[in-house]
Amino acid sequence: MNEVFAHLLHEFELPLKSPVLVFSLILFIILLSPILLRKINIPGIIGLIIAGVIIGPHGLFLLEKNSAIDLFSTIGLLYIMFIAGLELDLNEFKSHRNKSFLFGFFTFIIPLGIGFPVCHYLLNYDLNASILTASMFATHTLVAYPIVSKFGVSKNQAVAITVGGTILTDTAVLIILAVIMGNSQGNLNQEFWIRMGLSLAIFTAIMFIVIPRIAKWFFRKLESEKHSHYIFVLSVVFFAAFLAEVAGVEAIIGAFVAGLALNRLIPHSSALMNRIEFIGNSLFIPFFLISVGMLVDVRVLLNGPMALIIAGTLSVVALTGKWLAAWLTQLIFRFSGAQRQLIFGLSGAHAAATLAVILVGYRAGILDENILNGTIILILITCVVASFATERAAKKILVETENDSNGNAIPGAVQNEHILLPISELASMEKLLDFAIYIKDKKSANPVSILSVVSDNNEAEMNVLKAKNKLEEFVKMASGSETKANVIATIDHNTASGITRISKEIMADIIVLEWHKRSGFIDKLFGEQLDTILNNTDKTTYVCHLAKPLVLHKRMVLAIPSLAEHENGFSLWLLKLAKLAQELSIPMHLFCNEATEKAVKKLFSRTKTAVPNSYTQFNDWDDFLILSREIHDYDIFVLISARKGATSYTSVLENLPKKLEKHFASNTRIVVYPQQFDNSLLAEAYHDISTEPISKGIEVVQKIGKEIGSLLKKQ
Repeated sequence: MNEVFAHLLHEFELPLKSPVLVFSLILFIILLSPILLRKINIPGIIGLIIAGVIIGPHGLFLLEKNSAIDLFSTIGLLYIMFIAGLELDLNEFKSHRNKSFLFGFFTFIIPLGIGFPVCHYLLNYDLNASILTASMFATHTLVAYPIVSKFGVSKNQAVAITVGGTILTDTAVLIILAVIMGNSQGNLNQEFWIRMGLSLAIFTAIMFIVIPRIAKWFFRKLESEKHSHYIFVLSVVFFAAFLAEVAGVEAIIGAFVAGLALNRLIPHSSALMNRIEFIGNSLFIPFFLISVGMLVDVRVLLNGPMALIIAGTLSVVALTGKWLAAWLTQLIFRFSGAQRQLIFGLSGAHAAATLAVILVGYRAGILDENILNGTIILILITCVVASFATERAAKKILVETENDSNGNAIPGAVQNEHILLPISELASMEKLLDFAIYIKDKKSANPVSILSVVSDNNEAEMNVLKAKNKLEEFVKMASGSETKANVIATIDHNTASGITRISKEIMADIIVLEWHKRSGFIDKLFGEQLDTILNNTDKTTYVCHLAKPLVLHKRMVLAIPSLAEHENGFSLWLLKLAKLAQELSIPMHLFCNEATEKAVKKLFSRTKTAVPNSYTQFNDWDDFLILSREIHDYDIFVLISARKGATSYTSVLENLPKKLEKHFASNTRIVVYPQQFDNSLLAEAYHDISTEPISKGIEVVQKIGKEIGSLLKKQ
């Protein structure tokens, strides 16, 4: 018995040594601290940092900083920067890059301008120490970025500007660090500048030219190997971090650049993006936040008045400089108060680059212990303030966005949409499901309904069970991107009538169909399945031939007929295609007339849709194939068609899908048939019509077909 107790006491000796016990403790902290602190309205991030203070070497000393914790915290830090680069809306960033540059300038120069005189004249540090400490004020770490992601406001313009400014100011500070270190060692010569310039140029070329090409090849060749995609992405992140260190800058710059390089290839709604965020936010990022807390030594405040004065001065200067930068940015660009607070919250936290700068300076003998201890206290204070500010601002912006969307209802737009995805060939199902997930409104409570229509014959019941079992795999695929999906298997005389009936039963708003070649005697005799669906429904219908994985495309080209803007479904199909372009980070080019161009611009302006778009005046629909000169292999070619009787319908539109199939065989092609009438009016108009005579007629035709078939077989 004594041996058992002795063994237990040995296992629980402080600091804990058992890797299993250490990992268990950290997981319990990650699990419980946000839950407990949420009840008193404290952000979970602060709970993790405080937990790190308590269990760290300067607290209860339950854990010590060892190689395993350092490894996980480094991964977490790189993960934060990688996700920031990955979630950055490149279209929004490009359209507001001047704002990012200006904010980056403000958030760099203002803290530097305030910090240098304070350190040099007030705290009496020498030139090198004053410049290095002042440059530390200019850095910031996106510690509060997970809060922005959680509230779903990462696409806000203020976030894009702040993230863009982060990379500019941190890069500038880390270059200053390299220069000061070179100066202190007497190596600041021509060779130093040439070596730094060349290494950064090579690093940039590898990340933005070589890596995207390898990634495209990998995603195309191993399209079905989903787990390999995640491992590949992680490999790129850490390889980029290593290359950045080789180039003479910090690893965090490499991780951020990796996010930018892979941004276009990982759509925000994809299953891969969901995996990246889930693992990062569940494990690696909390590890980093706990490790930040473990650095904090609250006892340094008791080491005399000088330590207290320096810690207080550094914290005040750091927060003041960042607030002034956010205030000036708001003033110049006329942002709201909530956006200013969001910019301040995101840029106010000091952790990674700050610690890197101060530790390097301390080890080189440029900075003293008071600056080091003061910086650690600064990290705790700024992380707490930034987390509170970001959470409050994110809530305000979320409320403002919801009020805007409720107060500015778009005619023809659907509030709680339902997408129906009929499936005939399992081989093409994955791409069609991706398309449906990318265009789906995440606020809609309705799932994506995956439909299989089984022929009404003696084996119908068995075939229904088989169809359901096959389609369950795609429900799992949809859940990988946190999209609800359900399976419907129904019995009907033919596929078209089954799709038509189910679309009415579930009140679908959008139907996504696979592109089928027009061939066969039965199709010619009794009419196309597509024509049957279009004639018997009034849903917005997308007919898709997805020749390549969607993430590999570089542009979306739309051909829009005259008067398309007067169709009831104009807003719905246009905003869905714009959402697809945003997910893929590709521009839109529209061939249309002047009136349609004005309507598109007006809708984009009203909905604040930030998609780069360009226009070419086009009216010569009789010579439609002239557009073939403008279409490239990696373009998504979208033809906006119309049902017979629609405002924008012309007879020319009838034959265009055949021409697309013939002349654009290697392209991804989408034909859109907009909703023509209001759904409520359509339901009233056809309320008394019965489909029973048609069904009986179809049964007779099918029996005749079977008889003819059996006769031909006998002959």
